[in-house]
Amino acid sequence: MINLKRTIAIVCGGDSSEHDVSVRSARGLFSFFDKERYNVYIVVVRGQDWHVELPDGTTAKIDRNDFSFVQDGKAVIFDYAYITIHGTPGENGIMQGYFELLHIPYSTSGVLVEAMTFDKFVLNQYLRGFGVSVAESLLIRRGYEHMVSDEEIMSRIGMPCFVKPANDGSSFGVSKVKNIDQLAPAVRKAMMESDQVMVEAFMDGTEVTVGIYKTKEKSVVFPITEVVTNNEFFDYDAKYNGQVQEITPARIPDDTARRLSELTSAIYDILHCNGIIRIDYIITKNEEGGDKINMLEVNTTPGMTATSFIPQQIRAAGLNITDVLSEIVENQF
Repeated sequence: MINLKRTIAIVCGGDSSEHDVSVRSARGLFSFFDKERYNVYIVVVRGQDWHVELPDGTTAKIDRNDFSFVQDGKAVIFDYAYITIHGTPGENGIMQGYFELLHIPYSTSGVLVEAMTFDKFVLNQYLRGFGVSVAESLLIRRGYEHMVSDEEIMSRIGMPCFVKPANDGSSFGVSKVKNIDQLAPAVRKAMMESDQVMVEAFMDGTEVTVGIYKTKEKSVVFPITEVVTNNEFFDYDAKYNGQVQEITPARIPDDTARRLSELTSAIYDILHCNGIIRIDYIITKNEEGGDKINMLEVNTTPGMTATSFIPQQIRAAGLNITDVLSEIVENQF
């Protein structure tokens, strides 16, 4: 009998500091996928080393000419790529361009959207033009640090502020700066992760995150998660080492929750996203004392371990993550 099951590559790893986190996401996704419906393999990428993990515990080299590999003497061609790389090359458009050239459908948004959402400064300026509220920020480029003075940062951004890599997938290299003496060391730290550094105004409020996906048939906005940490901010330890309290649904007024869901859906459409994304926000107070929603960043390859935000939100919505993943795959066929 002919095997009509689609063959799916869960593409993970990458070249950023989040390589190992990405591999953990791939393991989570592998456990979630419907194995009765799909042949599923994990493909690990790092630099020039691309290999697929085989069921017997061995690995096989990926032929990058057509994204295939040989198993039991036969070439295996993938029908679909589920990209779960956090950082380069899977979250900035590079991997997407590769799959576009090979005409292999993939789970994320397209090349332009990935490149833009990966660059936090560019994304903020773009969405600001659509009326989305974002923090005031400045950009510092490697080799041009002298063009942005400490005095300009103080006058435009103020203290405290955040110094972070402008194009990196996670919380590596992020500092909360409370006085001007801490600026230069914070910029150097961020430059270790990226050639561009963003200095962003501090906003005091409630941090929340919202997941969403859309298909040709429907739009699904997940329940909102409130992020509470005793750390200075939602840093790597808070994100991955359990130093955080994640409350789903968030303890916010119904009207604020509705506005968050509507804004998340609108941003998804503005960017013309694909697959599951997650948008982080901080809710501050306006002059009248009402809730003001400020966007922090758009995550186009959100974490997918069992304890990550998206699987949590899917469970809170009463949905089955296996079904959700099948819907996302089949939406492109």
